[in-house]
Amino acid sequence: MAEARKTFGPVLLLGLASGVLSAVAAARPWVDGSSGTIDTSTASAAVMFDTTGIRESPLAAALALVVLACWGVVLVTRGRVRRTVAALGAVAALGALVTTVLAFWSLQEALSDALLEASGVDTAQVTLNGWYAAALVGAVGSVIATILAVVKIPSWPEMGTRYDSPAGVVAPKEPEGNIELWKALDEGDDPTEPGRPLD
Repeated sequence: MAEARKTFGPVLLLGLASGVLSAVAAARPWVDGSSGTIDTSTASAAVMFDTTGIRESPLAAALALVVLACWGVVLVTRGRVRRTVAALGAVAALGALVTTVLAFWSLQEALSDALLEASGVDTAQVTLNGWYAAALVGAVGSVIATILAVVKIPSWPEMGTRYDSPAGVVAPKEPEGNIELWKALDEGDDPTEPGRPLD
């Protein structure tokens, strides 16, 4: 049990670091290419050729944010809810990994086709960049961390019940007599508040 509790910190750190890495990397272009006079790795290419949506994977970015949100919920919940959210995070992490792997072919092909069409020549050079590698590492780390969380959560420490919201609010006692009324005023209870019963 003590050994299992020791996994909480490392798994949490791995999950958060991987989620942040995935989210940041997925918001950047993953492929660069050139064809004719167009080179997407230079700033001037943006003027001649709009690569918005061709070099990025919005789905991977969205799934990475879901994974991060799940880690936030795991930190503040307990029991079945905690495990269910961890499982949801694992599904999102697997989705991000599959999306990233499929982008290896789909993004390169999409950029190559767009470059050939825009440049009018018959050759294009397309390569994956460092952001793709970072996104892949982040997705793999997220899968490992979320699966470990699903397995180890029953033995992890939980937030105490003292942080829960109270079940009900006790209504203030109505003052009886003049002395009680003055004490209530001293304590900040205003008997002239609208909605209070009259004597």
